[in-house]
Amino acid sequence: MDLIEIIGYIAALLMFSTFYMKKMIPLRIAGMSSNVFFAIFAGFTGVWPLLILHICLFPLNFLRMIQMLKLVNKVKQASKGDMSMEFLVPFMQKTNFKAGDVVFKAGDQADKMYFVREGEARLVELDVKLGPGEVIGEMGIFAGDNERMATLECVTDTEFLCIGDKAMLQLYYQNPEFGFYLVQLIIKRFKSNMRMGALSKAVINGERA
Repeated sequence: MDLIEIIGYIAALLMFSTFYMKKMIPLRIAGMSSNVFFAIFAGFTGVWPLLILHICLFPLNFLRMIQMLKLVNKVKQASKGDMSMEFLVPFMQKTNFKAGDVVFKAGDQADKMYFVREGEARLVELDVKLGPGEVIGEMGIFAGDNERMATLECVTDTEFLCIGDKAMLQLYYQNPEFGFYLVQLIIKRFKSNMRMGALSKAVINGERA
């Protein structure tokens, strides 16, 4: 067995390991390593399509790894009190609504989480306004019945970034740090709702008095 054949076996082993791994960052590192070994193997053996494939895959794997490292770094910052969702932007899709449009209604199936990028929206039942940088929809995804708890209506023309429930849950399972961030976010939302409920009750009691 010569050196080039050994390199080929190493490349195949590294590629196999990417299908076994569950965590994304080690998977990308193994993927890039396999790209390097496959490119060397293909270059020496003259398998040009294989060489081109792995030359193209290497920067893609590198880009995805950088995105994931940024995600982890932002989540660590979030655990220290930074509640920004900007780190999720690479994983989200843009969607636009006009003023007066209803994004979702109370009781609808919760299948997306929304990040307000531009404009202003309002939770109708709670009379809470949401502006740029705020997040809505995460609680319904983790609720047992997966139902929306309030109606979201656009006050102005609004641009959202959204992430589907499946993609969100995949990030949750793959990244414990992201899971911790979501727990923080949901608890913050729950406390806010509790304070609003207590305030509404106090106002009602005051009116009755």
